[in-house]
Amino acid sequence: MNTDAKTTYAQSSDIKSRTYLEYRHDMKVKAIAELEILPWLQNKIKEKDAKSVVEKYGGDKFIWFLRKGGITREPDFVIRDPDGQIKFLEFQYAKQELSAYDFKVSKITPTDRKQKARVPKKDTEILYVIKPTSEFALLTPKWIAKNSTQTQAAAWGNARVYRVGAQEIKKLMKQDEELKLACEMIDKKIAILDFQAQKLDMEKEKLSRLLQTVVDKDKLIKIMPRNLDSFYKVCFILDHINKTPDNSSLWLVYLLSFLEQPLNSHELFMLIYSLDFLYPRIELEKNELASLVKKLRKITELVGGFANARKGSFESDKNLAPIEETRNILFTINIIEDLTQDLLFYYGKDENLDLEPVTRIFQLIPDVDKTFDFIQKTQNRPA
Repeated sequence: MNTDAKTTYAQSSDIKSRTYLEYRHDMKVKAIAELEILPWLQNKIKEKDAKSVVEKYGGDKFIWFLRKGGITREPDFVIRDPDGQIKFLEFQYAKQELSAYDFKVSKITPTDRKQKARVPKKDTEILYVIKPTSEFALLTPKWIAKNSTQTQAAAWGNARVYRVGAQEIKKLMKQDEELKLACEMIDKKIAILDFQAQKLDMEKEKLSRLLQTVVDKDKLIKIMPRNLDSFYKVCFILDHINKTPDNSSLWLVYLLSFLEQPLNSHELFMLIYSLDFLYPRIELEKNELASLVKKLRKITELVGGFANARKGSFESDKNLAPIEETRNILFTINIIEDLTQDLLFYYGKDENLDLEPVTRIFQLIPDVDKTFDFIQKTQNRPA
C-alpha cells in the first residue's frame, strides 16, 4: 500500500502536481459538504417516505481520498426504499449564483457499450445546491441532457460538460431554511480546513534552509533520529525529497513511543505529521495495527484534553500563542480523521478495529461555531 510523497494523482488535470496532503485537503472540501448535507437529505427523503434509508455510499468505511490519488467514480449517496429498491444520488453545489451550471458528461451519460452511444443514467439523480441562496433541486440525468448544451469547462480541465442555463434550473429550485444552516456549517468547516492547512506553509518557510542544505540523502534514510524534534525534521525532509526510511516499521514504533512523554500542541503536531508520513509506507502486521489504533485513540484523548470549551480554542502551553495552538490541534484532528478512514477502508474489512468512524468532518471539535469565531476574531484583531 505504499504511496509516494510527491505522487501525481490520476490523470485529471485539476489534481496534477499536488502533494499527497494537498490532494487530501482538496478532496476533503467535498467530504465536508457531503457529510453536512447528509442529515438534511435524510430528513427530506423521510418527508416523502419515512421508511427509506439514506446513507453515504461506502457507509462507515467511505474514504474521501485514494492512496494513489484520483477521484472515485462511486456515487455520493445511496437511497434504499422498503421494497429493496436502490437509487443513487450525486451531489454538486455552487458557491455562488451563476448564469449557467455545468455537469460532467461522463457522470450524466456514460457510454453504453452495446448501444455504442451515451445514455442518461436511470438509477441516479443529481442533488444540486446553490449555497448562498439555500436552494436545491433533484435533477434526473435525462432532464439535464435534454435541457442543456454541450461544451467544455476550463475549470474541469476542459472536460466535456452539459451546461444548463440559470433560467431552466431555477424553475426546479426550492428554498429551504434547514438547508441554509447546513450551508453555513459547510462554509465554516472549509474555513477551518484552510486555516489548519496554513501550518504546512509556515513549516515549509521555517525549514526551507534546512531542505536546501541536505547533502547526504542516503544517510537520512538509515539513521533514526533520537528526539521528536529531529525525528520530525528528518521526516519533513524525506517527505519533500521523496525518500522512504529503511526499516520504516521500526521508525513507527520509535515515533509512537514519544506519546509516553508529556507533549504540547506543537509537539503533537510534529508527531502526527511524522506518523502521517510513515503510515502509508508500511504494510501493517496485525500487532502493529493494534498498536497504532491504540496510540491513535490516545492522541484523540490528548486533543480533547487541550480543548478550551468556553473560548473555542485549544491550549496546552502558556508559552505558545492560543491561535497557533489551535492551528496545531486542528491540523492534528485533520490527520486523525484521514488516518481513521484510511485504516477502516484498507484494514477494516479483515479486522475489527476499535475506531470511531468519521461521520462529520471535524467532529472532534467540541463546538465548531465557537472555534470558527475564535479564529475569525483573533485573526482580525489589530496587531
